[in-house]
Amino acid sequence: MLEAAVAFGRLLCRAGLAAGTDRVVEFARALEELDVTRREDMYWAGRVTLCSRPEDLEPYDRAFEAFWEGRERARPLRQPKMRLEVSVEDSVQPPKKSVEKDPAGEEAVRLRYSPVDVLRAKDFALYTAEEFAELHKLLADLSFSGALRRSRRLEPAPRGRHDPRRTLRGALRTGGEPLRHRFRKARRRPRRVVFLCDISGSMSSYSRVLLRLLHAGVVSGEPVEAFVMGTRLTRVTRELASRDPDRAFGEAAGTVRDWSGGTRLGDTIKEFVDRWGQRGMARGAVVVILSDGWDRGDVAVLAEQMRRIKRLAHRVIWVNPLKAAPGYQPLAKGMAAALPYVDVFLSGHNFESLEELAVTVAGAVGDRQGGAG
Repeated sequence: MLEAAVAFGRLLCRAGLAAGTDRVVEFARALEELDVTRREDMYWAGRVTLCSRPEDLEPYDRAFEAFWEGRERARPLRQPKMRLEVSVEDSVQPPKKSVEKDPAGEEAVRLRYSPVDVLRAKDFALYTAEEFAELHKLLADLSFSGALRRSRRLEPAPRGRHDPRRTLRGALRTGGEPLRHRFRKARRRPRRVVFLCDISGSMSSYSRVLLRLLHAGVVSGEPVEAFVMGTRLTRVTRELASRDPDRAFGEAAGTVRDWSGGTRLGDTIKEFVDRWGQRGMARGAVVVILSDGWDRGDVAVLAEQMRRIKRLAHRVIWVNPLKAAPGYQPLAKGMAAALPYVDVFLSGHNFESLEELAVTVAGAVGDRQGGAG
């Protein structure tokens, strides 16, 4: 059954589902506990462990019937007039198209594109291992510097508040005459950025990339704090401070005890506000919550804690990879309870959306809920 589960997982990946190794293992474990001779047990074991989005259900049903029952739904047939061939070049030039003749005498449209451009728009759930390695290089170039804020410290400036000390010091060089007046102004420094990343089972297709995102922010030298949320809250800023990504991820994995489990967003956010937020970490900061909004706890608690964070933070950004799905609506109770207290609502499902997140954190985008409506 393990070999069959692995083969079924590969079929789902070809169909567009993010059936990673962890989900296939959970599917195989479920089969060990159920009666594999019953279609209902097989079907629901796969649907619960291998599907994470509503749009996964239709291709899952089709793949289940083709793999386990040996039949496939009829599809409308179309006769292609041209055959499409795609090749990858290392350059970053725009896509090029040409029509050539193949050995059979048929016209073939050849597209040449940059792999970087493809990765920028591709959903993280569909990445291969090689593409993840390339993505790590791209994430290292992202900067998560928070929006600037005025500091109490002053610095020299061409105009602003008069600086009598520097003016008198300059007057000593001109016989006591202050020929040139000196000024100073408030120094501006970036706000602290706080990441709260959901690592529950429903986020397993994206948590690996998002953890790499947290690592890039921590090692950037900017004031960044990183937390992961499951059934409990864990601060991983110190563990992710190593420049070596493998070492940083290993130390973080040894600290976190609830990977790919359930999630209690309300309770974990409450722990953050009580233990760190009110003591200064969230005051005037940019708080970024990365989660799909699925919450096993009381949504009233989540709404109350989001209201508290909203009062403390300069800006609250929510990143939900499911937002990129066509026709998405925030129907999950947790997501619906949190949205009224969110300033910007983003997707975060591909590299382009993470670039948008970096710009938003820097304060260049300020539209409420980022077009969530």
